[in-house]
Amino acid sequence: MKHTIIIATILFASLFTSCQEDYLDAPAQSSLDESVIFSSATLAKGAVDGIKIPFGETNSYRGRFLPYYGLNTDIEWNNSSTSVGDGTDLQNYGVTKENTVMNTADNAWSQMYSGIERANLCVRGLRLYGNPKPGTDLGYLLGEALTLRAIYYADLVKAWGDVPFRFEPITNATLYIAKSSRDEVYKQLLKDLAEAATLVPWPNETAATNSVERINKAFVKGFRARLAMAASGFQQYPDGIRRSTDPALSVANMYRLALDECRAVIASGKAHLEPSFETFWKKYNQEYVVAGGESLWELPFGDGRGRMLFSFAVRHTSVDQFQANGANRGGIAGPLPFVFYDYDQKDTRRDVTCVPYKWGTAVSTIAKQELGALNTWYFGKYRYEWMTRRVTSTNDDGVNKIYMRYAEVLLIAAEAANELEGVGAAKPYLKEIRDRAFAAADRPINVDTYLSKIISKDDMFKAIVDENKFEFTGEMERKQALIRWNLLKTNLDLAKVKMKNLQTRTGEYADVPSTLYYKYKTTDNTVLDIYGLNRGETVNPGAGYSAMTWIVLDDAKINSLYKTGIDPNTRQFWPIWKVFIDSSNGLLTNDYGY
Repeated sequence: MKHTIIIATILFASLFTSCQEDYLDAPAQSSLDESVIFSSATLAKGAVDGIKIPFGETNSYRGRFLPYYGLNTDIEWNNSSTSVGDGTDLQNYGVTKENTVMNTADNAWSQMYSGIERANLCVRGLRLYGNPKPGTDLGYLLGEALTLRAIYYADLVKAWGDVPFRFEPITNATLYIAKSSRDEVYKQLLKDLAEAATLVPWPNETAATNSVERINKAFVKGFRARLAMAASGFQQYPDGIRRSTDPALSVANMYRLALDECRAVIASGKAHLEPSFETFWKKYNQEYVVAGGESLWELPFGDGRGRMLFSFAVRHTSVDQFQANGANRGGIAGPLPFVFYDYDQKDTRRDVTCVPYKWGTAVSTIAKQELGALNTWYFGKYRYEWMTRRVTSTNDDGVNKIYMRYAEVLLIAAEAANELEGVGAAKPYLKEIRDRAFAAADRPINVDTYLSKIISKDDMFKAIVDENKFEFTGEMERKQALIRWNLLKTNLDLAKVKMKNLQTRTGEYADVPSTLYYKYKTTDNTVLDIYGLNRGETVNPGAGYSAMTWIVLDDAKINSLYKTGIDPNTRQFWPIWKVFIDSSNGLLTNDYGY
């Protein structure tokens, strides 16, 4: 992406200069007029690539939005959640508009609107000068621009609720605007994505759609389905938690739209589940970006930008045989302690998702795995040790963010089909997910028998909520899902009860061992062999194993899931930061008690 970003930066410098007179009363200085840029597929591609630049800016997605949004949930939390500070408050529902991590003029809020302005310029230019028809390069670029704009707006609405709504380049009249209803934003995004789906090809149908770093039809349709479910779901409005009252965004309309889009993706055969869950995540860490598999679109980072492993990988205490990214990389967040035990022992997703060890301090550049405490687990989906490229940057790792994968298409289809057509229509989609999760020998019980016990619509909904947990822990998609299901505080409180039961080894966790036994199973003494993680493993395995107590999970840690005295349902969204309120010419205000 590096060379295309440089070109895109130059082109956008030209575009912004040529458009200054619209809202800064300055004369145009550019030698590259919009009519020149957007009538040329080569130049227009550089401009559309420029829409992605704000993703990687220091205080944008890279260092602020992705590391903080999405925590804490009923399955994921900040591993330092008992720490007092503004970073913790972003995740424990105690945030204020003065938050020092976010309250800067160059933060994610402004970077998202920078991306939107870039997209608005591209959309206008392509419509005016590009003749962007389906099947043409300029048509594809319009579809890509519309979709990238939808991504920025979808994330703004996800994090802030009602936001300023601008789908044309800034003018003097629109330099300062108030918030609009998110309902209007969602309707425009759904309309834009419907158009984009007519303009962008399926994965691998053109050179542009060979990579998951470019927009393709499978992603556009899946993303449109995701937005339809969010638009019709429960969420906090200024007058309380409810569904939208706009008839266009009714459950009947939006679930039908979502189901139709998901079925189109499924029927296309242009995307599919990777046969092995572990293989999929190994490929991700190996930076496999070929389209047509499970990953539908990834937020693209160059080698020197992005902090997915830097933030979320299994912790590496020092530079070692796997990474030179620095000390204490990864591990800022992890699964809640009970999540590992909620998986069926035969579920192949469990050991990929939940890791109980870190990599210790290297000796002569070699680190070994070290067990931690019961209260600190790591996301195994992100692993330096699975990479083929050695990260040498001390601030970034360059690994993409998976924005959507095919498994979500299947689970949206199951949820929408259950609501509209009944349990029988939903089961095939859930079956496909669980078939991948279990080995063939385990499917008669864990797939066939499991599905046969799902009889009612409510049974299926509960199964889908659970399956989302097992499939997506560590991907930070859960918070928005809990909000739209109206389960945010309910499930956070249930998670606290579950942690208390695990702490005391009562209820559903009565058979979880309190002692772990371990030794090193490789000749270089780096990889652990652990006994006692599975339920019922309580007998000392014998000579060669060391023992450690597996009980550290105190009340303070449990209660740090959300801030004492705060109702998470009243803090479903972040406040607009004070710096943007103060510079809004009096047009922006906060809702939700901020």
